[in-house]
Amino acid sequence: MLEINYSLLIQIVNFLFLLFLMNIILYRPIRRILNQRNEEANALEKDIQDYQSLSGEKEKDIEESMAMAQKGGYSEKETLKGQGREEERAILLEAGSSAEKKLGNAKLETNARIVDVRKTLEEQVSVFSKELAEKILGRSIQ
Repeated sequence: MLEINYSLLIQIVNFLFLLFLMNIILYRPIRRILNQRNEEANALEKDIQDYQSLSGEKEKDIEESMAMAQKGGYSEKETLKGQGREEERAILLEAGSSAEKKLGNAKLETNARIVDVRKTLEEQVSVFSKELAEKILGRSIQ
């Protein structure tokens, strides 16, 4: 059986001393290193969350600015289309009036030529009729 004597007491003291030494030499540094790692991991995790929230905000800002740019581009496009239509109308009106002027000038010129040709023909009608009568009658007419 076990006897309780001074050797048991020495063994208990020895065990407690070794436990104390192991705690100082081995367990505390390991726990300190584990705590540092946990703190670093927590800090990195917090940084990740911060960056994720920041990237979410930036993404939202980019989407909003893209939507605004699309709206602005669409309104600018419509404005340019309207200006183009107005310019087209002005050009067509100008071309129409220019064509009407040219057509009017051409008609006036044609009418003037017709009048000139009629005058010339009327002057020559008497000569032609006289020649025709001379040919039909076979003699000269005065």
